Amino acid sequence: MNTLLAILALLLVVVGIIGCIVPVLPGPVLAYGGMVCSYFCSFSQITTTQIWVFLLLTVAVSLADYLLPAYLSRAFGGTKAGATGATVGLIVGILLGNIIGAIIGPFIGAVAGELLHDGNNVERALKVGFGSFLSFIVGTGLKLALSIAIFVYICGDIYPVVRDWAVSLF
Repeated sequence: MNTLLAILALLLVVVGIIGCIVPVLPGPVLAYGGMVCSYFCSFSQITTTQIWVFLLLTVAVSLADYLLPAYLSRAFGGTKAGATGATVGLIVGILLGNIIGAIIGPFIGAVAGELLHDGNNVERALKVGFGSFLSFIVGTGLKLALSIAIFVYICGDIYPVVRDWAVSLF
């Protein structure tokens, strides 16, 4: 059972790191699931306190990822039309099937939404589009930092067992 949990922990954390970049996958949640799998291995050195701290961090980063676009859109002078445009742009970008679309889509959507709201203020529309892009970068950075930290904890937790297993083969 330990082997299965360790493999599942590594698989979940790697998919979680990928999920930080691919908007469809909940990266930090998957990475945290990997940490929980590692925690339940009989050889685990991960403490209950660490599990709770990383749960709180996962919830905080996930909430920030959802709340940050609206906050930065407003901070950059955006309206509800710009926020709606950014959301539609994200969905269209994802449907186009590539990561570039998911990155550029919210920018284009926010600009288009602001221009539909007020077609005379192109400068403000571009500023709101930049805010939308900035929220994507900050959110992705937070998710990656947390998921990589979880990856390091998992690798440190299972390394001694993997090392001893590899040594026993030779």
